[in-house]
Amino acid sequence: MTDLMIATPAFEPRPASFDGFVHAQDARLVDGSGRELLLRGVGLGNWMLPEGYMWKFGPGAESPREIERLTERLLGAAEAERFWEGFRTNFIAEADIALIAASGFDHVRLPINSRVIQDENGDPIEAGYAMIDRLIEWCREHKLWVMLDLHGAPGGQTGTNIDDSPHNLPELFMEPRYRELTVRLWQDLATRYRDETVVLGYDLLNEPLPNEWQHTYADSLTELYRDLTREIRAVDPDHLIVYEGAHWATNWDIFTEVWDDNSLLQFHKYWSSPDTESISAFLEVRDRLGLPIYMGEGGENTLEWLYAAFRLYESHGIGWNFWPWKKIDTRTSAASIIAPEGWDRVIASISDPSAITPAEAKPVFEDLLDAMRIENCRWQPEVIAALLASHPAVLPVWGYGYRGAGESYSIAATGGVEAIRAGDTVPLRWASDGDNPANPFEQMDGRVYDIAEELVVDLSEGDWLEYEFTGAAAAHVVDGEGRDAAVRVEQTARGIRVIATGETTVSRIYPSGGDKTW
Repeated sequence: MTDLMIATPAFEPRPASFDGFVHAQDARLVDGSGRELLLRGVGLGNWMLPEGYMWKFGPGAESPREIERLTERLLGAAEAERFWEGFRTNFIAEADIALIAASGFDHVRLPINSRVIQDENGDPIEAGYAMIDRLIEWCREHKLWVMLDLHGAPGGQTGTNIDDSPHNLPELFMEPRYRELTVRLWQDLATRYRDETVVLGYDLLNEPLPNEWQHTYADSLTELYRDLTREIRAVDPDHLIVYEGAHWATNWDIFTEVWDDNSLLQFHKYWSSPDTESISAFLEVRDRLGLPIYMGEGGENTLEWLYAAFRLYESHGIGWNFWPWKKIDTRTSAASIIAPEGWDRVIASISDPSAITPAEAKPVFEDLLDAMRIENCRWQPEVIAALLASHPAVLPVWGYGYRGAGESYSIAATGGVEAIRAGDTVPLRWASDGDNPANPFEQMDGRVYDIAEELVVDLSEGDWLEYEFTGAAAAHVVDGEGRDAAVRVEQTARGIRVIATGETTVSRIYPSGGDKTW
């Protein structure tokens, strides 16, 4: 396997550099001056392509089309249009971009709905492009790159609510007209931004062909990627081209050869074990094709999982993008919009139109526009700390380093739990036997772990585990019942080493300043 492991727990935060184009070089990314990059970014989900779950909506208001119909029903056409104008102004503003940069990130990924920038005839919609242009100028000022992500292609590339497909089918691959519109869209984007070094790259399709469609249209996806590459290169020889695998960007079977030397392969990772085995297929493709790889979307989980998963990527030299920056009433994003009074009635109106009247709904939506300004959101710095491993609030015992025996751990006993860090010999076990899930990492809303999901490690005197982070030299270590574990903590070049001073069990580690709560 190509050795891309970095020597320290994290690259220092570095602003983007716009002196030339980010490009692929020897299975890595480098900027215009040849400096190696380890990308760290956030996704601006919901701004140009609203997703129902970010509004606390359910069936009936999940896709952009459905959410637009709901607002029009509740507000009337004219008032709904005013709301969406305010939404596009307030949901992501320069203050958001300034805070993203100040938090230590170097890029944003912009999910684009084709309906916002392209009309039914294929012509550009200038109001939509103005949003992209505005974002680019903010990012130029605050030293962030912008990844352009076609999240909702004409006709839909997934057939689910996340791509705004009109009939819940991946019609991009079924109707030639939608394919032509998609090619035209990327021609227009590449022509408009070909000289713009703030633009990091072109993410051609988000999570194409999930579930059964990954098999039905695999050849069509390959052909489309080839055609899009050819059309983009006809006008733009410089920008990075980004290809995602099928099935939520996790099936990389189509990547059998290099289509463009200046390209990046992207996977996504949610709700799964944060271990090397889970990304081994992506590492193999990187080695075989010599192309850099990128974790372009992941999150929606606990602080413990975020810390461990994002250390996994960085330990293997994989840049990443956290999803998403902001949404309503959440503990899994950095910014949480405080739902205005009456929002529960708006939610109820999806299935019960009598739950709120238009007169009652109008002030609720007005209050929402004010609540979504970043200065009015609940700021959750512990999420940023977990992602960047900079004074994280809490570490799970299973989040020890990814460098193997003798580097990240030394434990006399062996063992483990099936399908969780199986490549190591650390004897993980369930804190409570019985009714344990096959996958204990499905805390989609960041909820507290159930007792049946808790994992611990038993240590004997002299056994140790290393945890990689910055910003704290000591930690409070607890066992499965929250009592002090029999350990001592030593600072290392990469973070801390937890060393057993006797027979003990370890569950969590709270670096200095952590209060054992979230």
